[in-house]
Amino acid sequence: MPHYRMKQGDCRQVLKKMQDNFVSSIVTDPPYEIGFMNHGWDSSGIAYEVAVWKEAYRVLKPGGYLLAFGGARTYHRLACAIEDAGFEIRDQIMWIYGSGFPKSLDVSKSIDKAAGAEREVVGRKVHPDDGSTRKDVSRSRGIHDGGHQQNGLGDITVPATESAKQWDGWHTALKPAHEPIVVARKPLIGTVVENVLTHGTGAMNIKACRVPGEPITINVLEEWSGFGQKEKPTYTATVSVTGRWPANLIHDGSDEVLDTFAEYGGLRARGNKTPTKRDVKTPGWGNIGCGPDGPINGGDAGTAARFFYCAKPSKKERNAGLNRLPDNLVGTSNTAQAELKRGQLRDRQQSGVNSIKVMKNYHPTVKPMTLARYLVRLVTPPKGICLDMFAGSGTFVVAALAEGFNAYGIENEQHYVDIAEGRIQHFLNGE
Repeated sequence: MPHYRMKQGDCRQVLKKMQDNFVSSIVTDPPYEIGFMNHGWDSSGIAYEVAVWKEAYRVLKPGGYLLAFGGARTYHRLACAIEDAGFEIRDQIMWIYGSGFPKSLDVSKSIDKAAGAEREVVGRKVHPDDGSTRKDVSRSRGIHDGGHQQNGLGDITVPATESAKQWDGWHTALKPAHEPIVVARKPLIGTVVENVLTHGTGAMNIKACRVPGEPITINVLEEWSGFGQKEKPTYTATVSVTGRWPANLIHDGSDEVLDTFAEYGGLRARGNKTPTKRDVKTPGWGNIGCGPDGPINGGDAGTAARFFYCAKPSKKERNAGLNRLPDNLVGTSNTAQAELKRGQLRDRQQSGVNSIKVMKNYHPTVKPMTLARYLVRLVTPPKGICLDMFAGSGTFVVAALAEGFNAYGIENEQHYVDIAEGRIQHFLNGE
């Protein structure tokens, strides 16, 4: 059984106590430094501190890989800090998804609010529990009130003032649909071969991370000596069943993402039938590019099947092993906080500043376990130690243990350490 250590404390201090060249890989999700949901830890600037990444550089073995999630707006500063610390930026992995909500200011509504004008109510936003279709719900969730996300609840209004009418439909942000991941490596000692044989680091485990799918037809040139022959032989077709080479793109399998691939390259079965998500993917591995009537477009050409698939984490996955912990709120409503204390609030959404839900694991940026395991497996050598400097609720620690690696997690907030320990023990106990 692999071993782990979960350390509470500021990673800037904890890392200083760790020995040189100690860990084999670093897979982490640092703060995006945007003040997400008013969390102070997400606006401290720690992710931009070169000194932090220099400590990470020191404890990582030569040739070891660092994977660090970043925000779309702040990725550049994260990548620069990592590079300035001495790492080589090797690539960028893009995780795309369809479930992001725009956090945007409605200019028209804000103008009316500033003018003290009351807007006429002309309808009600669709609630997910009213039997509406997924597309209806998705469309309603894109509506915002004065800059605050409404999540499918609240009134639909029309502009009251002339200025508001002029700026109706104008907002300040796009819908988030991707998260970039820095792929960096500590410089090698000598060649790749020397580094791998000495430290066990310096390469990626491509074989273990290939994306399974339909057999791929490839062309192989027959053996040809060039002597006594007038023409080179033709290529012969053969079939590869090893799976697709891992790409620097990962997707969540959502309808929006699959529809995009359908529009720009296929994902259509014979005739006009569009395969369902059940038809086109294998959970936890990758889309298989095959509908119920046979291969789509001769395999997976032009579809999402060639890329690793990973859905967002479910509530069950987030809260596994946390039954002993108290309920907590995801959101910032004082009314909801009071209702929770009185035992009146139970796993529902409210209109207001944010979506309000009762959760055991209330960390706001929990990554999917399947994605975490894939990334850890990609860059961690056998019997290696995987470090997460910003462990949060422990997803990458659990992922490393599940993949058979040793794990070291550092988290500054004690309440998140408690959540991480619950999830870790849940896995270790086989529950």
